[in-house]
Amino acid sequence: MSLFDHSLTELHDLLHKKEVSVTDLVNESYKRIEEVDGKVQAFLTLDEENARAKAKKLDDKLTTDEEKGLLFGMPIGIKDNIVTKGLRTTCSSKILENFDPIYDATVIHKLQQADSITIGKLNMDEFAMGSSTENSAFQKTKNPWNLETVPGGSSGGSAASVAAGEVPFSLGSDTGGSIRQPAAFTGTVGLKPTYGRVSRFGLVAFGSSLDQIGPITRTVEDNAYLLQAIAGVDPNDSTSANVEVPNYAAALTGNIKGLKIGVPKEYLGEGVGEEARASVMASLKVLESLGATWEEVSLPHSKYGVATYYLLSSSEASANLARFDGVRYGYRSAKAENLLDLYKNTRAEGFGDEVKRRIMLGTFALSSGFYDAYYKKAQQARTLIKKDFEDVFEKYDVIIGPTTPTPAFKIGEKIDDPLTMYANDILTIPVNLAGVPGISIPCGFSAEGLPLGLQIIGKHFDESTIYRVAHAFEQATDFKIKKPQM
Repeated sequence: MSLFDHSLTELHDLLHKKEVSVTDLVNESYKRIEEVDGKVQAFLTLDEENARAKAKKLDDKLTTDEEKGLLFGMPIGIKDNIVTKGLRTTCSSKILENFDPIYDATVIHKLQQADSITIGKLNMDEFAMGSSTENSAFQKTKNPWNLETVPGGSSGGSAASVAAGEVPFSLGSDTGGSIRQPAAFTGTVGLKPTYGRVSRFGLVAFGSSLDQIGPITRTVEDNAYLLQAIAGVDPNDSTSANVEVPNYAAALTGNIKGLKIGVPKEYLGEGVGEEARASVMASLKVLESLGATWEEVSLPHSKYGVATYYLLSSSEASANLARFDGVRYGYRSAKAENLLDLYKNTRAEGFGDEVKRRIMLGTFALSSGFYDAYYKKAQQARTLIKKDFEDVFEKYDVIIGPTTPTPAFKIGEKIDDPLTMYANDILTIPVNLAGVPGISIPCGFSAEGLPLGLQIIGKHFDESTIYRVAHAFEQATDFKIKKPQM
């Protein structure tokens, strides 16, 4: 049995009873990485020397009476678009292959205050643009449940590292489903918080009005504790919300009697596979048995979600990625004879195909003559999508549906078909456009033994209700105890 089969609270108790040390936890992580990461390829960079040194310091601290939080001594993996001082942060792009940040992201600072230990940086789709982690400039991460399938994306490394038992939890980022979709594909628990709940300071920007950092864990309880540690207003991020952070663990009562669930007919309609649909219907029966009720509802404008998202996110990306020009930091082309050549060649050589595709789309949508027809129209559609959610939440506590239309697909199966790949996020994208929180939890398995995810969506800043429902379902089922046999 791995130490990481224990929950966060169990590991915390083992530490305080002196049955394990922080060094034991760090050793467990690096030992498992050595055993399986050659197959999974979740990690890009390891911080072994610093992690072991910090573990020794924390072991000394264990002997003192100083109060220690639940994250004390816990190993964690960090998605490689969250900056870490002195630890290479590449966004899985050639253009940042040797970038060592000079400061920590706010979430990293909070984790350090909680005395957690960064194990290393995790692979992702380049600049978080992708749904399979096949767009990384360095390696393709595999799904621990079947190494021939993708782990999802863009936080594929974050989800795969947890599923493979390399770390007990990790941080990812979610712009259009990039935490929830890989969580569904790998049988883990992934939360996209309300926009503004977690500081984006130090998150390398893709779509600034959509991006959110969030936790990927093995259980709902662990997820709640990790969000507790990283949530809160931040003076360095003007989009972080000055809203009180509740005690999320206190919401894990298991009691959902009288809870009202809305099930959008659009989330079970065309394009959604039969296995995903059946797993959701079975999950609703479980929730009914616990005292909840559900009714079919409609989110009529969600059908415009994919088109709206790719116009808006690509427009924001074209502006955000303009800073990578070979002048100040990152990769610089050696083939430049003048400044214009430097810009053109650096970006041509440094960015991958998917990043270039989205920059081109975004630049087009923002260009004179097309702005009103595309960008402005997409913003109007976004307002309608947000209004759909507000209307449903007037009557219902949560919205439930599948996280993804299908289980994980084969590596290479969709990489040459961008439109099919984009459609894979059809069920997660509306949540980002509306800015509401959503979680994916395991709710079944396909005929091939691949995990399926249940998506629970809540009102703005009501992560507590999402956790309450997710935890009640998790306790009533045994999906959380199943692990990939690598």
